[in-house]
Amino acid sequence: MLVLLPPEVLAQTPSRDAEGLSSPDANKRAKAAREVAKSSDPSSIETLAKLVSDSSPKVRREAVLGLSSIRSPQVLDPLIAATRDRDEKVRSLAIEGLAGYYSGEGPQGGILGFWQKTWRRAKRRFVEENVRVDPGVPVDAKVVAALVTALNDVALIGPAREAAGALGILLAQQAVPDLVKAAYSPNVELAVEALNALGKIQDRSAGPQLVNLLNSQSKDVRREAAVTVGILRAQEAVAKLQAMYENNPDKETRARALEGLAYLGSPSSVLLFHRALWSSEDELRIYGAEGLGRAGQASSLADLEKAVQVDKDAKARLAIDFAITRLGKMDYLNDLVAELDSRLRGDAAEAYLVELAHNPEFLPRLYPFVDSEREGVRRRLCNVLMYAGDKSSIAHLEKLAQDKNTDVATEALRALRAVRLRAG
Repeated sequence: MLVLLPPEVLAQTPSRDAEGLSSPDANKRAKAAREVAKSSDPSSIETLAKLVSDSSPKVRREAVLGLSSIRSPQVLDPLIAATRDRDEKVRSLAIEGLAGYYSGEGPQGGILGFWQKTWRRAKRRFVEENVRVDPGVPVDAKVVAALVTALNDVALIGPAREAAGALGILLAQQAVPDLVKAAYSPNVELAVEALNALGKIQDRSAGPQLVNLLNSQSKDVRREAAVTVGILRAQEAVAKLQAMYENNPDKETRARALEGLAYLGSPSSVLLFHRALWSSEDELRIYGAEGLGRAGQASSLADLEKAVQVDKDAKARLAIDFAITRLGKMDYLNDLVAELDSRLRGDAAEAYLVELAHNPEFLPRLYPFVDSEREGVRRRLCNVLMYAGDKSSIAHLEKLAQDKNTDVATEALRALRAVRLRAG
């Protein structure tokens, strides 16, 4: 049934669009909706919200894309309504729009959106996909409820996968039981997406519930589960991960098992980490170093200091720097912080420093670097403090908020908001 906009709504719409919005031709209505959406003006929300109920999926898609481009609480209800749309594409766009409302990364339409999604899925195979809301950002409960409903509606599996990803982006802890259930889905992509989301949310109560997935028939699920149980510090997984690393013939699976073990840092894995530290494979050396750092045995320092002098791979040396620093020796802290300015290794250095900075005794060691001459160091240091800073960080962030570099100042303001919320 054709939905025609009432006169009072048309009166709020630019005259050149009004005729198109009331046209019986779906293509013309879609084009008119796209024109309305281009303004990204809050005054267009009512018009676009009406179009979410249009009879044509083309029009509804344009309406959802338009609503997703507007940062106003008024867009939430129509986007939530669109998460129940019978059209798979409309539903997926609405889910992306809800996540983007909080993360700042909304959906893209057309061929650009297709290639952006394809690139992100490919990227996730090589590096951590790290889009998530800032700490302390409140997410409306009705948004989480809508995403959980979409997650559980496996009749439309594409939107269900999008919902799993969105719940991870929003750090929706209340969705953990449903994500654990989804991790056991026979649909491999949904299971992997749910595991990735659980790794972001980091509710450790989920870890023991995922250990059985290390026996999954899907190698993709086994690999993702190996990393996720490590992130969630599920010590129950140590024996299975060690067996997977030592006995599995698949190279990629062995690497993911060692990555999971490195997160766990169990003393029972120390000999395994020492062997990996001298592997011919760069990736295994990285996880061997990380595991030794987290295992916390000072006797590992000699081997690590020997390795850092001879390892030719920059990422492996960074991991060794982290391990030595985590074991309490600060000789390589300057090198570790300097890597914040690296285009290739900045993300890894930031993650290492966030982990280290959660130790309140380590945190003050970062403050002198607030005066670094490198803008990249100052900017990423803001991110480190956003995730790990405490009340003592506020004065340093206030200083960075006055930085001459606008990117640094912007990141400092984001971090200040998060730290102030955390500090009460």
